[in-house]
Amino acid sequence: MRRLVPCASALAALIWALACLSGCASPGESKANADAPAAGTGRGAARGGAGGGGDGGGDTAARAPAPVVMILGDSYTAGLPDVTPEETFAADAARRLKWQLIIAGHYGSGFVTPGRSRQTFAQLFSEQLAWRPAPDMVVVSGGHNDWPHSYDKVTTAARQLLTAIKRRWPDSRLVLMGPLWGSDPPPKGLQVRDALQDVAAELRMPFIDPLAEQWITGDIRSGIGNAPAYIRGDGTHPNAAGNRYFADRFIADLRKLELTRPRLGS
Repeated sequence: MRRLVPCASALAALIWALACLSGCASPGESKANADAPAAGTGRGAARGGAGGGGDGGGDTAARAPAPVVMILGDSYTAGLPDVTPEETFAADAARRLKWQLIIAGHYGSGFVTPGRSRQTFAQLFSEQLAWRPAPDMVVVSGGHNDWPHSYDKVTTAARQLLTAIKRRWPDSRLVLMGPLWGSDPPPKGLQVRDALQDVAAELRMPFIDPLAEQWITGDIRSGIGNAPAYIRGDGTHPNAAGNRYFADRFIADLRKLELTRPRLGS
């Protein structure tokens, strides 16, 4: 029986040697292999490798951080007491375009008009946005509440605000969007639009014009145009379907401007 002990030891040594020859790896090599991702499990592999961008789709958009977009506006973008900011067309568009959205502003406010918050857009910008890091894009949308004011007052206030934003974040894209209306606009509404359009041209920035594009036609009282389908009983603000429709139009304009995926400094 004593002679079997050395034989067993020799047999064990032989089995160990054969195992190593069969492909044993060094500790460092095993660690590297364990840390390496399996083929076909990464984001690029799952989506078929590197691909194009587009509106929130494709591998490039998947790997790139979501654009940070700020929208400063009135009730159409910031909501009403019974409509949260998340229910507005601005939030709907951001969800579809996969933005990180920051909504600022207050219902009733404008470039000149302080509204219920007793703050103009410039004051709301300073309080809610100016202290933040630079976004990829800022959209200023408003003017509806400025209809009582003159062309000159609207022009001056808008120019000052937009110049301040450009100074604060020179590498961020800046878009001005004219007033929204729940019906065919009155002459005073068109005057506000003209003032904002002129400032946008002066400062060489894109201008989105919902009035010229006739986002809303007719009115709910007469029952003509698309207003009865999209505007609430107050005759001014969009209903749920209207917010979805406004988001459609907003996204379409951004596509024309190639700004659905804005990037800081681009």
